[in-house]
Amino acid sequence: MNNNDFVVFGLSDGKHLAKSVCDVLNFPLGKSKTIKFADGEILTEIGESVRNKDVFVFQSFSSPANDNIMEFLIFVDSLRRASAKNIYAVIPYYGYARQDRKAHGRQPITARLIADLLERVGVKRVTTFDLHSSQIQGFFDIAVDDLRAGPIILSYIVKKYQNEIKNKELTVVSPDQGGVKRARLIASELNVNLSIIDKRRNVVNDMEVMNILGNVENKVCLMIDDMIDTGNTIIKGAKALKNCGAKSVIICCTHPVFSKDCIINLQNSIADEVITTDTIFLPENKHFEKLKIVSVKNFLAELLETVSKNGSISDIYKKYSIINS
Repeated sequence: MNNNDFVVFGLSDGKHLAKSVCDVLNFPLGKSKTIKFADGEILTEIGESVRNKDVFVFQSFSSPANDNIMEFLIFVDSLRRASAKNIYAVIPYYGYARQDRKAHGRQPITARLIADLLERVGVKRVTTFDLHSSQIQGFFDIAVDDLRAGPIILSYIVKKYQNEIKNKELTVVSPDQGGVKRARLIASELNVNLSIIDKRRNVVNDMEVMNILGNVENKVCLMIDDMIDTGNTIIKGAKALKNCGAKSVIICCTHPVFSKDCIINLQNSIADEVITTDTIFLPENKHFEKLKIVSVKNFLAELLETVSKNGSISDIYKKYSIINS
């Protein structure tokens, strides 16, 4: 990437990943500053020229989601007013993605509202990972790259559990019916069996396990989801798998939202390992013994270089495919 043509910025929940990506590219991270006033208002300042340059802005819409979204919108407005050529949003975790439809009358579709705001402020392209619902891509009239972190997570799984995979002792488990498609693709790539947890949701962030569909007895169970919020659902699922004779349980997710007491509950859960990525920055005080973080930095570094050259990202997926691992 040419320093004269591109600038990469990282905001509050994007700076660590942006810095990691820039280190891979041997490219300087852009200078910027965010100021939060006593009344909660936000001011952003750009520390270098962006005139006629393509700009990549990293920011996850994670907690505090509203602050992070506003910070991003304000910063992009600054870029547009500073005559940036094109603005590319790198939003590893797209907050409000679960509000993608009207579940009841008189409810908003907030995922669409966020898409409208991104377009209105002047974003040309959005790059994200594992949208909670793929239909959200249709909310945009601009290009959206909905990337998959699965190949990166599974590269780690394949290396650590290669004997279990080879001997068909590992099975992929979908924690609910909504995640069956994702789990089936992973099971197919690993060439192992698929199991499904049949559940009934009682209240938000909680559920009751009704049945396990598939054989998990004496199996290493790989539970995979797009995100873990409070952890209640997936922890109960792990316990149900153990009760049905599972040898061990590995919990995987792309986005470590980890709200409330999630970290303590995961550490104390029946799960043997918790694997996630750095789409959301986790400070050291949120790390725990069972946690393994795999980085998406190399994937994003190659993506940025490809986008900067107007190339195709399909070749990047081929490189990171676990089939070639």
